[in-house]
Amino acid sequence: MHGEVWRLITPIFIHFGVMHLVFNMMAMWDLGRLIESRRSTAFYLLFIVVLGAGSNLVQFLLTQSPFFGGMSGVLYGLFGYIWMQGRTNPRFGIILTQQTIVMMLGWFVLCWVGVLGSIANWAHTGGLLIGVAWGYLDKR
Repeated sequence: MHGEVWRLITPIFIHFGVMHLVFNMMAMWDLGRLIESRRSTAFYLLFIVVLGAGSNLVQFLLTQSPFFGGMSGVLYGLFGYIWMQGRTNPRFGIILTQQTIVMMLGWFVLCWVGVLGSIANWAHTGGLLIGVAWGYLDKR
């Protein structure tokens, strides 16, 4: 709000513990390489910035708190993009397994119901919605 636009993206670099960082980076590796190999490195990096800024903005606007961090909003966006591309774009060449979809959505629900403690659920939701919409609309 005061011209510090980098604050839209910096929460993706903050993690609350080693396991938080490790699991986020493992998922980033798995999901990210699928998109980068089918699109381009430039698309992938731009997509990370858009997902990070979008999911963080949703989290901040709906909670009015700047105290959150992690890559999960981006990860849910990557997941949503791959999921929709696999369902709607045969040229994409990847269809996520039912087990992957159930695991990601199951984790999403566990976070929302509070089983896992304080989670940036609006960032997850914002990232997922951006990724699903982009994946559905991208017909390259």
